Amino acid sequence: MPILDWLNKGEAVKTARHVPYRLLQGVKSLSYGDADTENMLIQGDNLEALKALLPLYAGKVKCIYIDPPYNTKSAFEHYDDNLEHSQWLCMMYPRLEMLRELLSEDGSIWLSIDDNEAHYLKVIMDEVFGRRNFVANAIWQKKFSPQNDAKWISDSHDHVLCYAKNKTIWFPNPLPRSEKMDDRYKNPDNDPKGLWTSTDLTRAEHRDRDYWALKTPSGREVFPARGRSWSRPKENIDKLTAEGRLWFGSNGDKMPRLKKYLDEMDGGVTPQSL
Repeated sequence: MPILDWLNKGEAVKTARHVPYRLLQGVKSLSYGDADTENMLIQGDNLEALKALLPLYAGKVKCIYIDPPYNTKSAFEHYDDNLEHSQWLCMMYPRLEMLRELLSEDGSIWLSIDDNEAHYLKVIMDEVFGRRNFVANAIWQKKFSPQNDAKWISDSHDHVLCYAKNKTIWFPNPLPRSEKMDDRYKNPDNDPKGLWTSTDLTRAEHRDRDYWALKTPSGREVFPARGRSWSRPKENIDKLTAEGRLWFGSNGDKMPRLKKYLDEMDGGVTPQSL
């Protein structure tokens, strides 16, 4: 059963198969640099261009970024951004099918969009790429002050939808660490493992199994706050305590926090969706 249905969807699904192959024609007068590089700037209908790229690059592209028309009901110099909703969906579907064919198994695709079509685009992406391959909806803040003439709510962000061709083997590269990040690491207890910072040892959910009294080095018993519970099983926390990875404050009587050591952060910073 289709995930999303709309007028003329059946034709949109068939479109990718029916687009004729056309050879890419190089224009010497517009060419520059090393002719043997794989860089290309293609002029033409993007559906036909994608079909022309398939014989050369199917299954080989590691990363795709597209900025499709947002369908904002505006008319621009080079294209009309005022398609009827079902027309917009019919325009997007076959292009997404071809883009999927271009991706390598460890590749990813990123799509900029705003609220006009973002949620419908998410659903057809689920259909073309598989919902299991959805990675994240990254939020890009495009305005840094309120739009005071907005009729309802000032629209301050766009979306960047990210899908993997195969999420089981695709992982993002970590981002480089900054000096400001590293400056957060201290060593107030002279831990031989080096500089560290601490994180909460509780989760924002109550689980009876993980709600129990933990005894601090001072002998005080502490519990997670109301509505919370320990983030790890008791045997795991006992092991962390024995390894000296919990911080109970300078007097040994505070709620425990988990130590994170700077030398364990060599892999960089995990990307965030904001």
